[in-house]
Amino acid sequence: MPRSIWKGAISFGLISIPVAMYTATENRSPSFKQLRKGDNSPIRYKRVAEADGEEVPWDDIVKGYEFEKGRYVVFTDEELEAAHPGSSKLVDVIQFVDESEIDPIMYQKSYYLAPDQTGLKAYRIFQKAIEEKGVVAIAKVTIREKQHLATLRSKDGVLVMETMHWPDEIRAAEFEELEGDVEVRDEEVQMAEALIENLTRPFEAEAYVDTTRQAIEEAAAKKVAGEEIVAPEAPEPTKVVDLLEALKASVEATKEQKSA
Repeated sequence: MPRSIWKGAISFGLISIPVAMYTATENRSPSFKQLRKGDNSPIRYKRVAEADGEEVPWDDIVKGYEFEKGRYVVFTDEELEAAHPGSSKLVDVIQFVDESEIDPIMYQKSYYLAPDQTGLKAYRIFQKAIEEKGVVAIAKVTIREKQHLATLRSKDGVLVMETMHWPDEIRAAEFEELEGDVEVRDEEVQMAEALIENLTRPFEAEAYVDTTRQAIEEAAAKKVAGEEIVAPEAPEPTKVVDLLEALKASVEATKEQKSA
């Protein structure tokens, strides 16, 4: 069983449901360590002060908030706790909404919330209620001294909490390129719609794999075995001369794939 990274309670009206939080995802992308060329000695990084370049031990590191460029105020853990008293151990449910009302750009990271044995019944009641109502809960939660907006939803009998960006953290989509005036013909849109229709099918997550990770793992195994790695020639990108003709060709190709 994985270790929980946070313990607290879901606050729902006058009900308190003790829970533990677990990360719901893991990063399995290939990772590389920096080595010294020649002897492959791993490179280490030191925590040094900008003022004199001296290494700083963990016990001498404090938390500073930069209120002006180059000027800081220092906070202790107790002061940060006092800034939001009582909230550091609560998933405080505020309201319920239809999930379709939330723009996916707001989602940040997913966690599982598992019940403490003493709170299993209350957990099940809450989980089944939001599942049957088809809604998600909007909540506030503080994790590692940072408050998050979050949602709670039911998935396969487990409560999933997604932390979210605050609305003022979402950048406006303002691009000069989109202000250009181009002619979009109905026939081009219809061809694009036909292409979309040919490529529309039920989503099966298991069908997708990280081919980059597979290739690196295979290449690493070959290197360990002493085999030579030969890079395949990359195909030249096709130049699109006529967008409409390219769309028509794509529709025909995908139509054949779909029928097959």
